[in-house]
Amino acid sequence: MQTAVKLSEQGTPHFGQYGKTFQEKIFQGLLTDHKWAAQMVEVMSPDFFEVKYLAYLTEKYFVYFGKYKAFPTLSLLISIIKDDLSNGSDIILRDQIVEFLHRIRHNPDMGDIKYVKDKALDFCKRQALKEALVQSVDDINEGKYETVVERMKTACAAGIPSTVGHDFFEDLDARFIKINRHVCPTGIDRLDASDILGGGLGRGEIGVITANTGVGKSHWLVAMGANAMLTGKNVLHYTFELTEHAVGLRYDSNLCKIPSNDVQDNKDRVKEFYKKNSDLGRLIIKEYPTGSASVLTIRNHIEKLALKGFSPGVIIIDYADIMRSSRNYDSLRHELKLIYEELRNLAMDLGLPVWTASQANRESANSEIVGLENMSEAYGKAMVADVVISLSRKAMEKSTGTGRLFIAKNRAGKDGLVFPIHIDTSMSTIEIVDEPELTLNEAVEQDENAMKNILKKKWKEVSGLNRN
Repeated sequence: MQTAVKLSEQGTPHFGQYGKTFQEKIFQGLLTDHKWAAQMVEVMSPDFFEVKYLAYLTEKYFVYFGKYKAFPTLSLLISIIKDDLSNGSDIILRDQIVEFLHRIRHNPDMGDIKYVKDKALDFCKRQALKEALVQSVDDINEGKYETVVERMKTACAAGIPSTVGHDFFEDLDARFIKINRHVCPTGIDRLDASDILGGGLGRGEIGVITANTGVGKSHWLVAMGANAMLTGKNVLHYTFELTEHAVGLRYDSNLCKIPSNDVQDNKDRVKEFYKKNSDLGRLIIKEYPTGSASVLTIRNHIEKLALKGFSPGVIIIDYADIMRSSRNYDSLRHELKLIYEELRNLAMDLGLPVWTASQANRESANSEIVGLENMSEAYGKAMVADVVISLSRKAMEKSTGTGRLFIAKNRAGKDGLVFPIHIDTSMSTIEIVDEPELTLNEAVEQDENAMKNILKKKWKEVSGLNRN
């Protein structure tokens, strides 16, 4: 009993010993790392914060998670707080919250965040063990050893990354909130529509653009990254063929609407554009030699960037087919499948959308539509991907910039649709032209009819020559 008295006399433990900045970074960690936040829910009480506005924010954050099994975005959290404090009952608290949230949104200092998260989790787990010991004193005196063992097991397991799964009936509310799927828009309105991508590529998802050499895979990836920047997301772009500067110029061209060959002659115009658009997301371009970088290489690079305060909102990889596998196989297709599986794990671990590209096989060079069966070397790549989009342009179409976009696979909505597109490789832009979309069968039938008309025309020409 004396032990219990001594522990209880210490009062409610809190993070005060670490200081205000440390406590603010704990909450930033909760906002930015939902896996870690799910661990903290089990072991941390909002009362651990000595700072009142952080305790209040954390309580609202955890209550929402308890009901919906998902954490609210920062904008949704602000809405919840506005509703709760709308009567002006605590003006000082409201002002402190507004100032803090404004500060971390516009000037996020993520330095030392890993240390803060490790230290905070360790503190909370120790408090859970201490609490279990206090509660066990009476049980030990009464000989209830099995109860003590179960309590200590529970305390030791608290905070360990795990999930019991989705309880179908208990977690019903969680299925009816749109917050579960955070998306990065493509910038192509028809693709981002609710019936196709539902807003864009989601966190933890892999999008693959497949096409033949020279059709526009790299331009598509730049377009995806540039649009993410326009929405305020930080972009991390890996290039294994082009140099960092060459990719940077393509982004300049896309964002500033200047043909790539003219960008370097328009330095002042480019600088003026970025000055006027200071709300753009950041862009980091990292080059690795072809075949030298594995998914582990990328993980290590992302960790280094995190230490410098850079947190990506989307990852662009140009392109996965020429990465190095973490394991050697006799068959290339097995190595490629493993690379895509590792990329999928990376996307899910980081909670980020990942866009990459895949080379189409030689047989598809003159095809009207490039399908899943045309993904070079490994059909298994298509099995891993959440979205597979193909681009096709015949040789005669390149000069006009015309082509077709085919949604070959889509876990978020409709697939099997073909769209006529215009590709401007001078500015890495891709747009769906104002023509009706077709199903795959309609597109094939249209192509067959066009070919029949060409053959009929040729036959008439030949017949006319023979008569003469």
